[in-house]
Amino acid sequence: MSNQSSPSLMAHLIQRCGTDGAILFWVKIHPSASRTHIKECMEDGTIKIDIAAPPEKGKANHELIRFLAEEFGVPRGYVEILCGETAKQKQIRVFSKR
Repeated sequence: MSNQSSPSLMAHLIQRCGTDGAILFWVKIHPSASRTHIKECMEDGTIKIDIAAPPEKGKANHELIRFLAEEFGVPRGYVEILCGETAKQKQIRVFSKR
């Protein structure tokens, strides 16, 4: 699944939606990139994402949440970083409904 475009990657993740309407997945971010976009899906299912924000004062996390909310078409409050707030690897939960 390497180098998939966003739409097919998002469709793949939506298939993993739990009964509570949540999708859990891991991301590995590269902050301070020229633009925010999905780079690839690694063999272990981790999604590599370039983030166009520096890793300071929560700016990269804020941009990641904004980007994922836009990709999934949900409000920002529906996207949570479960663990990895200060790390490059993070576990994400996205709710499709609340």
